[in-house]
Parts: sequence; structure tokens; C-alpha cells
Amino acid sequence: MKGSVLLFLIFICAFGTVSHAQQKIRLNDNWEFLKQDIGGVWEAVRPVTPGNPESVPVWQKIKLPHCFNARDAVDPDINYYQGPGWYRTQLEIKNPYPNGKTLLHFEGAGQKTEVYVYTTKVGAHLGGYDEWTVDITQAIEDFKKTDVCQKRFKGHIPIEIRCDNSRDLETIPSQLSDFNVYGGLYRYLNLVYEPSLSIDKIFASAKIDDAGKQGELQIKTRLYNPDHVSTAEGLIKLIDPKGKLVVQKSYKLNNLADDAEIGSFRVKKPQLWSPDAPALYTVEVSVKYGGEVDVQREKVGFRNFEFVDNGPFHLNGKRLLLRGTHRHEDHAGVAEAMTDSMMHQEMQMMKDMGVNFIRLGHYQQSRTILNLCDSLGILVWEEEPWCRGGLGGKVYQDEAKEMMTNMIEQHYNHPAIILWGLGNENDWEGDFQVYDKEKIRTFMKAQNELAHRLDPSRKTTIRRCDFCKDIPDVYSPSIWAGWYRGLFTEYKKTSEEEFKKVKHFFHAEWGGDSHALRHSENPDKALSNIKAGTGTDERLGDASLYGGAARASKDGDWSESYICNLFDWHLKEQETMPWLTGSAFWVFKDFSTPIRPDNPIPYMNQKGVVERDLTPKESYYVFQSYWTNKPMAHIYGHSWPVRWGDAGEEKMIKVYSNCDNAELFVNGKSYGTKKRNSQDFPAAGLRWMVALQNGNNDIKVVGHKGKQTVSDHISQQYQTEKWDKPAKLLIEKISDENGVATIQIKLVDSKGVQCLDAVNQVAFSLTGDGTLMDDLGTSRGSRKVQAYNGRALISVKTNNGKSVVGVQSPGLSTVFLNLEQ
Repeated sequence: MKGSVLLFLIFICAFGTVSHAQQKIRLNDNWEFLKQDIGGVWEAVRPVTPGNPESVPVWQKIKLPHCFNARDAVDPDINYYQGPGWYRTQLEIKNPYPNGKTLLHFEGAGQKTEVYVYTTKVGAHLGGYDEWTVDITQAIEDFKKTDVCQKRFKGHIPIEIRCDNSRDLETIPSQLSDFNVYGGLYRYLNLVYEPSLSIDKIFASAKIDDAGKQGELQIKTRLYNPDHVSTAEGLIKLIDPKGKLVVQKSYKLNNLADDAEIGSFRVKKPQLWSPDAPALYTVEVSVKYGGEVDVQREKVGFRNFEFVDNGPFHLNGKRLLLRGTHRHEDHAGVAEAMTDSMMHQEMQMMKDMGVNFIRLGHYQQSRTILNLCDSLGILVWEEEPWCRGGLGGKVYQDEAKEMMTNMIEQHYNHPAIILWGLGNENDWEGDFQVYDKEKIRTFMKAQNELAHRLDPSRKTTIRRCDFCKDIPDVYSPSIWAGWYRGLFTEYKKTSEEEFKKVKHFFHAEWGGDSHALRHSENPDKALSNIKAGTGTDERLGDASLYGGAARASKDGDWSESYICNLFDWHLKEQETMPWLTGSAFWVFKDFSTPIRPDNPIPYMNQKGVVERDLTPKESYYVFQSYWTNKPMAHIYGHSWPVRWGDAGEEKMIKVYSNCDNAELFVNGKSYGTKKRNSQDFPAAGLRWMVALQNGNNDIKVVGHKGKQTVSDHISQQYQTEKWDKPAKLLIEKISDENGVATIQIKLVDSKGVQCLDAVNQVAFSLTGDGTLMDDLGTSRGSRKVQAYNGRALISVKTNNGKSVVGVQSPGLSTVFLNLEQ
């Protein structure tokens, strides 16, 4: 098979029989895509003549994974595409098993999918987030018998796939959700060769006693048995984290129709799985029939956990404060079609920030993410995509049941998972004419019972549906202190009040938006207009930038400065809440959404501590200073080139660090050493008041943690010259490297002084040979964006040619810049 493929070859030797190689091949290359519907599958396979003007429509060559909405999800001028799209390829089939099966294994495709071999429909699936397979064995054999197979396709097998993310009220998640419902083959697609009898699933339940000295492993299996074989035999192996065989056992089955218990083991003093030491054992199960052997391997971990009644969370018998975040499957330039390397980078950045818990919002996510959570030591809340909008009819409810079932069965073995989410914000009405709380409660109870029946070992949970809070095991209310309601200083009091209302409390979703590269000398100014004591819960309309009560989400400056203060306060308070199970701030990475067109970056939810391309914001280091042990120190303001104020005015310089103490130097002069105290807000006491000099200032910090020393350094300009309102735009090229030119626009007053508080929207355009690097959903990669401190940036791929960059802003004259190589 041509192109780059991922090929797993497993040679099995069991009972004296050597099987053929079991193959799983990632189908990444040699695809074509059409972003529209066609009259029928025949239009995807009919013969065409090169150069024939009737050979329409035109398909584009792409690689998988691929998302319809890689760019239009954040196009500021249009709604993102929701509709059908087609994919096609040709496969060379080489199944090594004489009586084997050939399958297509989808790791996820959005949202309704149909699969064809030539013109024969072989399968369909509803739901964009669970895994599924299609057996194409018979369709291949039938097609091989046709003349067209050899004469036109030279023995290759044409595959066509139709994906559709059209709006449909009777599917989940709701279109009212604060994220895009993407379309496409946005997770990996695999070609799988299996023997006639193979393993479909392994269910491995690893337990330990309360003392952690005795482990027990119970194993069930479900076989893929389309030929209705009646008996089989196999082998089970347990391998420890270092690769040493712990035990093995053979088994025989006489009933292959149902899930079968095939073995159990006791393990003395197992290595326990935890965030600090995520020890993973391997369970290997093989099944033999007719001289052929199939094998599967699963990772498991020995650990126990407890949500103490009206108390904290325990892992392996000890209190663990869950330090969490959230994740959407979304990334600059590719939307949901993230590669393994992108996902690994993202999860490693979370771990490096100190995260030990994650809520995967609001749907089953890629197997790659769950594997990374297991290996990195990040506990997981994973939930079905019943999100907002109310409750639909039978099709809607059947889909929810199936997706809950698939999620639990497909991710059953992951030791990282401790919570199954039943839904999100199910009190949010709007999709249906009738909104019936009792029907929602009834269905929530059914889903809760289903989750416990499928997996008695884990807990269930929901976030924000007060009239259902008694149903799941763990409940998370709405507390958005300092953003959607109230002041962030009210966080602890509100949390204590909510904690007393339920048996098991967790705080999912808190934080706020920040426009990357925007900073403020007075970030808390808007708080003076917000009335305390009116609640901190999110309510309908609070995300709007217009009307309603005063709130930071509407009246604040959306600066990184403000959000750092909000995070800093929450984190220092959490250290004084011994009853707290934990919390998860919303969200690790900025992500696209169809319901926020007026944000500083249109169609972006900007609550991340990193941008959509994983560029860290300043707030990333606030969390790192509280949650990590490896020595670090970060001066606030790496992305703040110019500060402002009066001559001689003292300015606060903050350092976020986990060091015991730190010394600050400004322009070579020491401003003393300060000790870190987490309760000394802000910056845990590591702050200095300094009179900056007009012009450039060199700022350095040296931190000490035990015998280890770390340092950080930035340079900042200090502007004392005052400005009037923006009067014109200045455009300049500030860098040109490796074929990429970076363009900066500044807003200045009539005297040419930069307006450092200007937040005007600017719009970039380009004509010529270059390519504007826009529609990325980042502060530096958006065609329309609000200015940050009177400036905005974008990049252009010059393509070794000539181009003209244009910049517009309402009320100001348009400016242009010629780019020449």
C-alpha cells in the first residue's frame, strides 16, 4: 500500500501454532475529498476523462485525519459549513488469513457516516465520537468478481465514505452547544485484517484491597464471530510495567455468543497506578481457532479511589486534591483533525503545568488521549455528548444510550477514568418546543442506571443541572466567581455553600476569557461596578457582550492581567479548603465555537491558558507556580512589550514561581529578595513595586528552591507619553524569516503616539502571490481581531513573490504594505 501507513505486525506463537501476521494499517494517504453532496455514490466512482470539462465536481487531494471545518470554523465572515462531504480512495487488499475478515475501523467520524465499496453500501453510523467498524469482506469478494475490478481498477478496491454534520434536532450534541459540531474523517481510519474468529473487546477489571497489598484482576472477553464458531481456546498473560511476565493461564470457551469470563488473577503487592507513578500492566489475550490465532493487548492499572461522603477525594487511601482542566478536540488549522503528535504535545503541556485531572468535554474523545492520560497519570471525567438543548424523542434517546454504552465499553480498561459524565448543562432549554424537567429527570436516571450497570466500579457525574443533582454520584454546580457573576473573592464562600448541598461535590468549570497579548495596568477596574452577594452562578445570557447585570465577562477588559489575578486568587484559596475534592478550570486551550461571533477573536472561546495553537498565555505559569515541584520562575509580561504610566510612578512587577524565594533585578539593580507565601495575594508575595525608567527596562529574576536555582528575563519599554484617541493606522513588517513575513499594525493618535489601551477591531487582507496565515483562531492568526494594547499581528507566506497587505479598521483610513522578495 502506497504512502505513509502505520503498520502494526504482531507475530503470535501459541500452542505450537504460528499465525499469519495480524495487520492494522492506518489509511492516511491517497484520499480525495469533496465538500458538498453528490447525486449518488455512482458520481464518486464513474469513469472520467482527464481534461473533460464534464468531469465535475472537482475533488481535492487530502490526507487523513481531515475535518470539513479546518478553516471555516473561525472564518469571521461566514457560518461554518454544516452538510455532507465525500471521501474516496482505492485500497490494495492483502488479507493474510485464508478465511479472514477485512474491516474498516473508524476511531471517530462526524457526524452521520455511510460507507461504500464501489456502489455497494456496506455500513452506516450515527454519532461523531465513538469508535465503530464495518466488515467489508463480502463486498470486496463480490466486487473482485466483476469486470470493472480488473479492467478499470486493476484489482484495487474503491472505497467511498459520506460524512454529514448537518443540523438535526434529533441527534446529540445540541447545536446550542458552545463548540462546533464538526464533520469529516477527523480521527484515524484503519484497515484491519483479522482471522475468522477474533477478539472484539477485552474487559479487564483491576482492583486492590484497602491496604494496597493485594491486587485482583478479572477478565472478560467479547469475540467477533460472524461465522458462528461454537468453541474456542486461548491464552491470557499478565505482564508487569517493566515487561516481566507475572502469570499466564489458558482458557476454553463453549459458548461464544455472549461476553465470557475467561480468567482471574491475584497479584501480590502490585505496583499502584497514580498521577506521580502511573504504573501500567499489560493484559494480553489470544484466541485460537482453526490454526489461526488472534491477540489483543490492553493496559490496566491497579488503584482504588473514593469520593469521601461530604469530604475530599482519596486515591489509594490518601487524599489527593484533583487539579484539573478541560479539553476540546480542536486545534488551529485542522479543527478536530488532530494528529497523534499534536495530542501528545497538548497533553504533555498539561502534565508539565501540574494537571492531574481532566474533564473531556463534552463527548467521548480519541483513544490517543485516553492512552496518554493513562501513561502520563491524569485522572479522567469522560462524558456522553448529551449537552444542552433539552431532551429529544426516541431517535435522540436511543443515540444517547448507544453512545454511553460505546464510550464505557470502549474505554472500560483505562485506569485513568474515574467518572462517567451523564451530560452537561441539561437545564439549558431551546432545541424543542416542549421543555419537560420530569422527562429530563427520568432519562437522566435511566442513563445513570445504564452507566452503573455497564461499569459498577466507577462513579457518575453531571455539571450544572440543579433539578437532577440528586441523581449522579458526584455533582458539579455552576460557580463562575469573577467572570459570569460576582467577584472572584466570593469563590470560597460560594463553594462552601454548594458543598453542603450534595453528598459528593466537585467544581468543574471556572475561570474566564483572556485575549492573548492584551495586558492592563488596571485590570480590576471593572470590578467596582459589580455588586457582591448576588450569586456567582452562570445564567442565560451571561456569555453575551451586551445588556444585563454588570459582570467581568461583559464589562471587563479581557486582559491576561485580569485573568491571572482571578486564577491566582482561586488557586491560593483552594490550598485552604481541606474538604475540597478538586476542581477543573475551563479550559486548557482556546477553542472554536459558533455562538461567540463578537469575541475579540470572532468565533473563539478564549478561556484557555494556551492559545488554539498551544502558545502559552501568561496564565499557564500561574498554574505551574501552584501545581508543580520542578523549580520554575516566570516574570509576568513576556508578551507585553510596552507598559505605560507617569514618570517616576511605581509599577508592580509580578513573578509566578514555586521557588522558596526570589530576587528581582531591574536595569542591573537588585530590588531585594522575597519569600514565597501562597496566601499573600497576588503572585504568592513575589511582587515588587518599581519605578521603571522611560524607554527600555531590563528585568531579571533569580529564584531558589532548596539548592536549585532558576532565572527568567524580559525587556519592556516604559511609555510616559500620553495619547489621545486612535487617529490612524501604521503598518510595518517586523520580521521575514524562512519565507514568512510578520506584519504589525499599530493604532496611533494624531501625533503618532501609540494608543496602548486601544481595542479597535482590525481586518487584514492580502492580494498577490502570498498566502495570508489567517482563520487559525489565534491572536496572531486571525483575519479580523481586536487590537491588543494598540497593535495587532499577522503573518504571510510570501511564496517568493510580490504581495500587498491591506488593513482596515472602522473609522480609520485603510493602509497598505508592499511585500517583495
